[in-house]
Amino acid sequence: LQELEKLGLREDVDLHVYEVPVEYQTVQRLIPALWKKHSPQLVVHVGVSGMATTVTLEKCGHNVGYKGLDNCRFCPGSQCCVEGGPECIDSIIDMDTVCKRVSALGLDVTVTISKDAGRYLCDFTYYTSLYQSRGRSAFVHVPPLGKPYSAEQLGRALQAIVEEMLDLLEHSEDKINCQHEH
Repeated sequence: LQELEKLGLREDVDLHVYEVPVEYQTVQRLIPALWKKHSPQLVVHVGVSGMATTVTLEKCGHNVGYKGLDNCRFCPGSQCCVEGGPECIDSIIDMDTVCKRVSALGLDVTVTISKDAGRYLCDFTYYTSLYQSRGRSAFVHVPPLGKPYSAEQLGRALQAIVEEMLDLLEHSEDKINCQHEH
């Protein structure tokens, strides 16, 4: 993300980067506060997965099944993000299209799709953000630095991914606005 911050995004995009602690209670407080503060068009969360060997676009977040202790040795008693919330929330971003488009750019990074962000803080953060935003969030898992990608490779891949997501979002909103005008 530091590399993405250096590279930046298109001129018309304000990029805000925050580090979110691996703590359930902080996520429950911080994510809604950031949405309220910025009213963003899109929030893209990025998490490191020791198991990942590709840059992975997560399609959805899950509400239940959180049993692992966080960095404060805490776990929600309900083992869920939002009491009474839907089991799963899909991002409104078409991850298959983003994956195809970014793969076609010929970057030296493999991009794949997943429907399970892992029922730990990444998935918890994603669901919390999807719930807050009615689906206007995305989550990208990246492998640890150097396994196999450098910070520069990951920064360029994240830049391309976010720009494609914004492009898709803007085009879908143009269609929606166009339909409302008729």
